[in-house]
Amino acid sequence: MSLLKKLDEDLKTALKNSDKLKLAVVRMVKAAIKNQQIDKGRELQDEEILAIFSTLAKQRRESIEQFSKGGRNDLVLQETEELEILQSYMPRQLSAEEIDAMIRQAVQESSAKSEADIGKVMKLLAPRVKGVADGKWVNSRVRELLHG
Repeated sequence: MSLLKKLDEDLKTALKNSDKLKLAVVRMVKAAIKNQQIDKGRELQDEEILAIFSTLAKQRRESIEQFSKGGRNDLVLQETEELEILQSYMPRQLSAEEIDAMIRQAVQESSAKSEADIGKVMKLLAPRVKGVADGKWVNSRVRELLHG
């Protein structure tokens, strides 16, 4: 089942079950997809829709971080719940151990020796972890492994 069809089904289910949070999240995602379709003038592929999910999830993570700093636990809870719903549509995220193994492999392939070689490592890693790991976090792990 394509992601758009799954979203449509989940929209109907959320309406029937009066699940306001899921309904709001699905509507937000569908609006973002529709905006992209209008911008591009065509239907989106599942990969492009997943990129939208990744963007929205990243926004939620950043909001959670900011709300935590501001002491707004009510908004942290809401954003966390929205993030969980968004992640339910995304592929399984890689574990820290899996990412570390990929980083070590990329370091060997690129012959990276120091932090100055982060660009080489990230160039190899970025396509491999796209959609299954947060790029900012992967970059910080690469920095740690090359530094230490």
